Amino acid sequence: MKDISLYVGIGAGIFTAVSLLPQLVKIIKTKKSEDISFFMLFILLAGVACWIWYGFLKQDYPIIVKNLFSLLVNMLIIVFSLLYKKK
Repeated sequence: MKDISLYVGIGAGIFTAVSLLPQLVKIIKTKKSEDISFFMLFILLAGVACWIWYGFLKQDYPIIVKNLFSLLVNMLIIVFSLLYKKK
């Protein structure tokens, strides 16, 4: 049963880390970001930052790496959203 929980944890981390990647690709392709909620993104960034901190406290490098990737994707969404936001 321990082996299954390891794979579930790895899968959950990967799915979570790449969950906003389609949104980032869509923003870059369409150059539109009117419907993006910055409040949601900042809350998500706070959560991801806490996970990174937790990973460092536990010295759990898979948690750190997956959440650093999530942090990068979220920051890129914010950057491109601001870049393409209509004034």
